[in-house]
Amino acid sequence: MSSTAEFERMLRGAALRVTAPRIAVLSAVHERPHSDTDSILSRVRETLGTVSHQAVYDVLRALTAAGLLRRIQPMGSVARYETRVGDNHHHVVCRSCGVIADVDCAVGEAPCLTASDTNGFVLDEAEVVYWGLCPECLAAQHSSQSRI
Repeated sequence: MSSTAEFERMLRGAALRVTAPRIAVLSAVHERPHSDTDSILSRVRETLGTVSHQAVYDVLRALTAAGLLRRIQPMGSVARYETRVGDNHHHVVCRSCGVIADVDCAVGEAPCLTASDTNGFVLDEAEVVYWGLCPECLAAQHSSQSRI
């Protein structure tokens, strides 16, 4: 688990001022990857006390722009944030409960998918979202079907 000193080093390395809200946001996202803004805000308030929603949005935007956080937004979901950046991994999302987990790139180096036509773009990332049921929801579904 990352420490405050590591978060301070990360912020300085990204040429960002070290502030309590930035450290609290990094810590909250590190502790619970794929958190939404409201969850992050709640965790930051537990740590710092009063902090505005806008302040957390501003910190999330700054940390994402600096490459310290990655913002993802699976279809039908609010934006989520994670500290795992720069490795071109993908995600699997449960259709029932919405839980999200990381999935390493399926094949090759970044980008791990080769587009059939780049349309002149220089590709540097591929984003894949796998959808299905998590083990808990699958077990619950089987349990409810066996009672019928």
